[in-house]
Amino acid sequence: LQLGVAQRSSNLSPRGMCPNGFWATTAGAAAFKNKLPRGSQAVTKGTSAGSITARAASAAAPLHSCPRARGEMAPCRHVSLRRGQQQQQPPTRLSRRRLAVLAVFSCYSLVNAFQWIQYSILSNVFVRFYGVSFAHIDWLSMVYMVAYVPLILPATWLLDARGLRLTALLGAGLNALGAWLKCGSLAPGRYAVTMAAQGVCAVAQVFILGLPSRVAAVWFGPAEVSTACAVAVLGNQLGTAIGFLLPPVLVPNTPDDIDLMAHNISIMFYGTAIVSTLLFFLTGVVFEEKPKYPPSHSQAVLQTVPPEDYSYKQSIINFFKNIPFVLLLISYGIMTGAFYSVSTLLNQMIVTHYEGEEVNAGRIGLTLVVAGMVGSIICGLWLDYTKTYKQTTLIVYILSFIGMVVFTFTLDLGYLIVVFVTGGVLGFFMTGYLPLGFEFAVEITYPESEGTSSGLLNASAQIFGIIFTLVQGKLTTNFSPCAGNLFLCAWMFVGIILTALIKSDLRRHNVNSGIMNVDIKAVPVDSPGDHETCTALKVQSAL
Repeated sequence: LQLGVAQRSSNLSPRGMCPNGFWATTAGAAAFKNKLPRGSQAVTKGTSAGSITARAASAAAPLHSCPRARGEMAPCRHVSLRRGQQQQQPPTRLSRRRLAVLAVFSCYSLVNAFQWIQYSILSNVFVRFYGVSFAHIDWLSMVYMVAYVPLILPATWLLDARGLRLTALLGAGLNALGAWLKCGSLAPGRYAVTMAAQGVCAVAQVFILGLPSRVAAVWFGPAEVSTACAVAVLGNQLGTAIGFLLPPVLVPNTPDDIDLMAHNISIMFYGTAIVSTLLFFLTGVVFEEKPKYPPSHSQAVLQTVPPEDYSYKQSIINFFKNIPFVLLLISYGIMTGAFYSVSTLLNQMIVTHYEGEEVNAGRIGLTLVVAGMVGSIICGLWLDYTKTYKQTTLIVYILSFIGMVVFTFTLDLGYLIVVFVTGGVLGFFMTGYLPLGFEFAVEITYPESEGTSSGLLNASAQIFGIIFTLVQGKLTTNFSPCAGNLFLCAWMFVGIILTALIKSDLRRHNVNSGIMNVDIKAVPVDSPGDHETCTALKVQSAL
């Protein structure tokens, strides 16, 4: 495994620079803090053999192979150190704006999640209003999943190529546009209009779901990055919670009065449109591309990589060559897809056993998500304190599986209070898992883009969510909710096994804390363009 970061040197004289003027930096290790510019440091973690060669994030050439030495015109990734040279470290500082950025992002993510769930929690109402089947209403939720999969790669490319601010504005703007288009579907027979509007909101979601880990990494320091990611995810969860609670209150089931039903739906649609428009303007005011100073050493390293050194195609290839990430990709998709399926079909499961309890079905969904919000914050704080990513992820996965089994076999007991309790326990662990997956992925794939790792995780979740929702919905309709839930339980057990197989490789944490034992070996490489010797650094890791 090879890993590293290239940066253009700004503090070396021409004779002290590698001929092409690039530094290959390896950092964070206390053993050589005084030998390299600390601001350009990065730590790389070893393979099972205990050794890696630092390299540029987008390059395939090893450090000891100097392009100029081979007569090639390519950036040199070697470090030449001059005796007595004064070392400089770029400052790292936390921006006050970071809290406003996090708050605005969480709010428009909230509105997007609210628009996702507002139809399925009122499935019987919209079936009557639009004169369609339950399957048609289920597709108003599943369109979010369907749109995400083909659009995630263009969206993550846009995030890497055009930056955080433009991506945020697209997410907030499309969210507002979809909300206003829904206001044109306030009449029976306009199902196609509301589906098109929901499709726009689904496209907005593509520019939202992958941002929590990116916002946290770019704006927050190492002691708060996991908590910030949890809060960003919490915004989406809170939107789902409000989507469970508010629509049944705003739009009670009035099957004998379609005009009243249309009026109640209009209140919900227009209110959502006004709020989402306000948040779009706030996004334009608050969001900046990045803070003036990087919040951590790992970000300081990444921000100095020349843009021409980055290859999106190579980054995607690196993700799929990373076996721990591939295992996490599948296990995260299973867990989150199961959550999407349960959320979409919760109303049908509840009213099957408790007829006429649509309002309580929404409250159970609220309980599930609010408990998950608490779980997310606790998990984020725990990760910032302990950095035990794999252990925490595995334990939460096992407890989610147990919660799903208990929920399945207590759903038909005839006591709603029991469903409230078991739903809360299920939500605490299942929803609390979401930020764990994001942060674990960033750790094991650093220095690859946080937005791309999160986007791929979400794409996996959407694929599994579509499959699980269709299969569980069919099992629930043809047999019983118990059959559908047991189907999810079986897949979650598979996810536990895959999570246990993930090798914990906390690369970003190593950069920020310098916990590795390293030895530096100098490998002289003669350059035909300069008689000075380029020195390649090879990092030996004891981890």
